[in-house]
Amino acid sequence: MRSFPAIFLLITALAIFASGQKPSPTPSPENDVVKISTALIQLDVTVVDQRGKVVNDLRPDEIEIYENGEKQTITNFSFVSSIRSAVTPASAPEKNAVPVPQAVLRPEQVRRTFALVVDDLSLSFESAYQTRRALKKFVDEQMIDGDLVAIIRTGAGVGALQQFTSDKRILHAAIERVKWNPIGNGGISAFAPIEPTFSEMTAAAAGDPADSEEAGNAANTQRAFEDFQSSVFATGTLGALKFIVQGMSELPGRKSVILFSDGFKIFEQDEHGFTQGGRVAEFLQELVDVANRSSVVFYTIDARGLQYTGFTAADQITDTSAESMNAKMAERRNQLSDTQAGLAYLAEETGGIAVKNSNDLAGGVKRVLDDQSYYLIAYEPDADTFDAAKRKYNKIEVKVLRKGLSARYRSGFFNVADKAVSNTPVNQTPLVQLQAALTSPFAVNGISLRLNALFGNDTKDGPYVRSLLHIDGKGLKFTDEKDGTKKAVFDVWAASFGDNGQPVDQIGKTYTLIVKPETYKKMVDEGFVYHFTFPVKKPGAYQYRVAIRDTQGEKIGSASQFIEVPDLKKNRLTASSLVLESLTLAEWQRLADPNGGVVRTDAMTDTAIRRVKLNTVLRYGYEIYNARLDGAKRPNIQTKIRVFRDGKLVLDGQQLSLDLQGQTDMQRLRASGALSLGGRMLPGDYILQIIVTDNLAPQNRRLATQFIQFEIAE
Repeated sequence: MRSFPAIFLLITALAIFASGQKPSPTPSPENDVVKISTALIQLDVTVVDQRGKVVNDLRPDEIEIYENGEKQTITNFSFVSSIRSAVTPASAPEKNAVPVPQAVLRPEQVRRTFALVVDDLSLSFESAYQTRRALKKFVDEQMIDGDLVAIIRTGAGVGALQQFTSDKRILHAAIERVKWNPIGNGGISAFAPIEPTFSEMTAAAAGDPADSEEAGNAANTQRAFEDFQSSVFATGTLGALKFIVQGMSELPGRKSVILFSDGFKIFEQDEHGFTQGGRVAEFLQELVDVANRSSVVFYTIDARGLQYTGFTAADQITDTSAESMNAKMAERRNQLSDTQAGLAYLAEETGGIAVKNSNDLAGGVKRVLDDQSYYLIAYEPDADTFDAAKRKYNKIEVKVLRKGLSARYRSGFFNVADKAVSNTPVNQTPLVQLQAALTSPFAVNGISLRLNALFGNDTKDGPYVRSLLHIDGKGLKFTDEKDGTKKAVFDVWAASFGDNGQPVDQIGKTYTLIVKPETYKKMVDEGFVYHFTFPVKKPGAYQYRVAIRDTQGEKIGSASQFIEVPDLKKNRLTASSLVLESLTLAEWQRLADPNGGVVRTDAMTDTAIRRVKLNTVLRYGYEIYNARLDGAKRPNIQTKIRVFRDGKLVLDGQQLSLDLQGQTDMQRLRASGALSLGGRMLPGDYILQIIVTDNLAPQNRRLATQFIQFEIAE
């Protein structure tokens, strides 16, 4: 086989997850979209029996909808089931087994969308540990085909807003970043130990009653400060939740947020002991309204579990009077109740469930998963529902006429049309727009993009990430130049985020594209690839994001992927990313013929798009680093391929010895192969996996693997 073209070798690199960010799913059937508009009100209603089991056989005449006490005429009624397949618990992998790559969901394959939000601004050390266990159980045992999931921390910074995925390896990486946040409001345990205040100790030493006026005033002041402190963290949590919900509003259908939290108070107490509504109550109501408009249902799980509110060994109550002790115990019980009230309100007002007083957090998640089927009910609003002359809250009431059944649903909405509460900011600078696209947990689809970020290692420059960005030319605005050419100008901004959610590296550039009319037509019809090299300061796992902005049409597009940059200094066997090249059968035959002549291909486009036709040949190439050498300074490397479709193995290739002919650098070995896309291959999504075996390495360091997703089209 001939060696690959120079450009093919030039861009050889590593992509741990080589699939580009898919555009956000677009609504397929209109009846699967939940929305509020001046023309139609759609509600998602969950109906359960006395045991809490979802009822799926309700008739339209068995349910009534009321808006502000007025019965509404139901125009649409359907049941949406999220059940697709049973969950198969993950079996423990064999030692040193080759991992099976995870397929990427198409938009039409998505059945359930979950944002698992860890409120590390409130979680105690104990709660964070229990939450991690519940998250791992969910990913390993409770996810099913069609689930799109993100794991997000409220206190981790904008970059930690991981984009939604079905890849369990990415989710496990996110779980590893779920830890106790020492700068949050949570302590080691749910409740801080009870200790006598300074005033109490002073009063006790003087022989005065501990519940003196001085001690009482001091207690009120201390309580007011603690309430103020907790409200700061609570508003931070609610602000993060609002940002998540606003992004999820662009996704079709009903979405679920599962919030793991130690709770938050709705009301605050001032220094005089008076209870009043504060910023938290205002932020909470605003969040509920945004969630109801976005068809986002909140399920809240009190991560503290079943709490003992009596005295513990940690409490120091030697110098505290009996009356004061009773007051402090009552305060502890009230604190638990008050913080649970915030979680309950958020769930109830959006149609979800509040799970509390249970040490089985995974069981709480299961209750949430069992609650994902619902009725989609629509009615036409009255003429004054969206009266702009006054701001009013439209209260929704759902009555189920069949005995023994109850319903959960959103409580209502303000009389503001969706357009009036659009999340799209105005009058922003181009840089701010690009940064907003980079930090969003969702892809921006004003310009359709496909991203493939590839890791490689250069002898001189060391590790790098080569970015191949396929841009849909129809999303750019071209202007006519005097010489007959076409011109487009766009800004490109790329950033990598570390495991702490903060940006590690970022680059930006303005690119001017001037092309001839025939090239312009091809770009509009087929798109084009923009490629650049991104700096890598140190090995590690990164969220890598790219955004572009058309300076003339002002449209924005973004894409992201998870990428891991391995540390080659550890001398572990490592394979680079796969680079693809699509050939027709005629081109393949010419390559096989020594006198076949030059075959011109576009490896960059093929690698970026990863879409090939049936009955063609798919060539692939990669590099192998850190192979062990024998006494003759020669490696002993074997390679094989596996091909998966819909998570099932469809091709298990033979183990082949690596051809060392022409190899000059034994620490950077070149490997290549070809796959015929004919015979029993059907159109659809596939994953190509390469497995490299170093026969000279120890058993636990012998294997390296990489994979890339591609699509076969007719």
